[in-house]
Amino acid sequence: MLKSTDRPIAATYRLALLDLDGVVYRGKNPVEYAADSIRKAEAMGMTVEYTTNNSSRFQQVVADQLKGFGLTVEPHQIITSSVVAARMVARFVPKGSKVLVLGADHLRQEVERQGLVAVEQAEDNPVAVIQGWYPQMTWQQMAEVSYAVERGAKYFVTNRDLTIPRELGIAPGCGSMIRAVINATGVEPIASAGKPESAMYDEARLLVADEGEDLVAKEDCLAIGDRLDTDIEAGNRGGYDSLAVLTGVTNPRELMLAPAHLRPSYIVLDLRGLLEPQPAVTCDGDGVWHCRQATATITNGRLAVSDGTGTTGVINDIDVVRAACAAMWAYSDAGDVVSRNDGSGVELPRFA
Repeated sequence: MLKSTDRPIAATYRLALLDLDGVVYRGKNPVEYAADSIRKAEAMGMTVEYTTNNSSRFQQVVADQLKGFGLTVEPHQIITSSVVAARMVARFVPKGSKVLVLGADHLRQEVERQGLVAVEQAEDNPVAVIQGWYPQMTWQQMAEVSYAVERGAKYFVTNRDLTIPRELGIAPGCGSMIRAVINATGVEPIASAGKPESAMYDEARLLVADEGEDLVAKEDCLAIGDRLDTDIEAGNRGGYDSLAVLTGVTNPRELMLAPAHLRPSYIVLDLRGLLEPQPAVTCDGDGVWHCRQATATITNGRLAVSDGTGTTGVINDIDVVRAACAAMWAYSDAGDVVSRNDGSGVELPRFA
């Protein structure tokens, strides 16, 4: 169930593990209120590490984009799946080992930064493979990965996202390319650096410690993102509290229907929520869920909501979303059907 705080989120947690796309920016454009809220959160003492499954963009490039929004960001604060993958492989193989790299220059650079030798062909006898994604990848490169894996090279990947949004629509992502190698070799990757695995969040804590600070305890870290099946699931897998923002792909309906492993600890409209205490969501003896003035209850297969100011039957307020999520999650956990995809389940209110 949702958690609450007496103090602003930024004063409650020491380290924010902050997703980028849909949270801080959308493509080239900043998300409303994000930069100003991050600056104010940092002024309260919160450290921010930016986490992204993108394996092709250099940390400096991302940092420069964020600086353009008025943020103070150093490249080391950008934790990409290439950074995590290279550090992950370096723990499995001796220094100086050959690693076949399929990915952008950023991935190759990170591999070499770990004291490993990046190669491109299976005939170079690599002891490990890291498969990433970039637009110019070819069939021959995919084949080299397969050949090396068949010969026994340890198999790692940057992320398993099946799709990637592009200017013209949705295209196959790294995960789709990984499936091709699995189909060819019958070998599953040892590990993935990207979300929904928690390795990226774990690595972020280590990298902060590398800057001379103590390792931040998990209970003092907060995973923040707009996607339940990556950002929030990674937090839940790793034992981190998480915060879902509604500035990206996740919407109230998706939140209300979320299974337990995709549910966040907190729900906010946007990053201004970092600067506010989070209200408690409670249930009274009549089965009515309350979040401040907002209420939600399920009766005869219908979710009824009110914002407490006279508007009923419509999801029009973030407190209504919180109360409605609590009601739906409790209903689901009791074994009742919540999805209406097959014509059954709870009838949901309309959304404002």
